[in-house]
Amino acid sequence: MVGRLAAVLRTVSGAMPQGITTTEVARHTGLARPTVHRLLGALVAEGFCDHDHQAGRWLLGPELYLMGAVAAERYDISDMAREHVAALAEATGESAFLSARRGDETVCLLRQDGAFPIRSFVLYEGKRFPLGVASAGIAILAFLSAPVVERYLQANDFTERYGDAHSPARLREKVRETRKLGYSVNPGLIVEGSWGMGAAVFDASGSPAWALSVTGIESRFTPGRRPELGALLLHHAHELSQQLRRG
Repeated sequence: MVGRLAAVLRTVSGAMPQGITTTEVARHTGLARPTVHRLLGALVAEGFCDHDHQAGRWLLGPELYLMGAVAAERYDISDMAREHVAALAEATGESAFLSARRGDETVCLLRQDGAFPIRSFVLYEGKRFPLGVASAGIAILAFLSAPVVERYLQANDFTERYGDAHSPARLREKVRETRKLGYSVNPGLIVEGSWGMGAAVFDASGSPAWALSVTGIESRFTPGRRPELGALLLHHAHELSQQLRRG
């Protein structure tokens, strides 16, 4: 029961701020629609979800906000990272982000848009992706230990949901590329024409727990510019990692 409730909550969280229908939650979780509706009703009763009856969509509820505010004191590095996200957006003109690892997923915590007028909206605050999907997830996955990466790729195949570029074999190639460069490159693998790059941020134990990333349109991520963007990402990821080590 707890596992199913958690799966439903994660799915609703990933659909913020517009919310999600019962049918969509059922499809994403693999649960029967009546089961999903019953679980969502129970979550609403406890304040963990809200239901927009007019739109027929489910959203996160106020109780999660209160619990999150308490948990943020231990887990949220947003205040510390905000200056780095803002600096990346200003220096590149692109949209910049902070994402956190949560189990086998990443969740976007911060977004700051740069001056370039054309945006990519693949990533936004609250959006979740599996590790290995999107630039932040690739960056974090690549710097986990080799045995952990291999077990994860043996257990997961995202081809059906995200396309051939996310098969275990192709993700192994992305892991090798990311380790070599130090940063990840997502060349429109989720939405054609929407590129992203990311760099892992390490916690005090040296584990990749967060990632800084930038996204934009393909024409802004030319071969000549990517090393410059990568160097900026690595600089800010290193600075933030050092700040976290110092506490």
